[in-house]
Amino acid sequence: MKAIKLSLLAGSALLLGACATTVKPTYVSPTQYQALNCQQLQSEYSRIQQHIDSGVQPAKRTGMGVGVGLGGGWGSRGGWGIGPTVSVNMGQSSNTKKTELARLMGEQEALVQAAQFKGCPAIARAKAQP
Repeated sequence: MKAIKLSLLAGSALLLGACATTVKPTYVSPTQYQALNCQQLQSEYSRIQQHIDSGVQPAKRTGMGVGVGLGGGWGSRGGWGIGPTVSVNMGQSSNTKKTELARLMGEQEALVQAAQFKGCPAIARAKAQP
């Protein structure tokens, strides 16, 4: 009985540990920073790090879409036909904090790569974020 309780405890610890994964940076091309000099690269890296340290708040996006098309199908009076359709969609989506953090970390990686390509002094690496 004690072995079962111990194995359940170990299993739940593994499961909870797997859910708390670290955020991995998304790819951002370093070519977008090719026009910046070494000092500008360092200051941009520091600005992003300050934003991460202050708590990442993803931007909410709202939008509306209108679509026009042709639709076909069976009519209410029997028979089939083709007619115009109009659809209007309104909604709101928001990025998660992890998505935004992954994007920011990707930008930092791109800044480091751009600095290495230009031969700049090493940019201070960020500490790992959960």
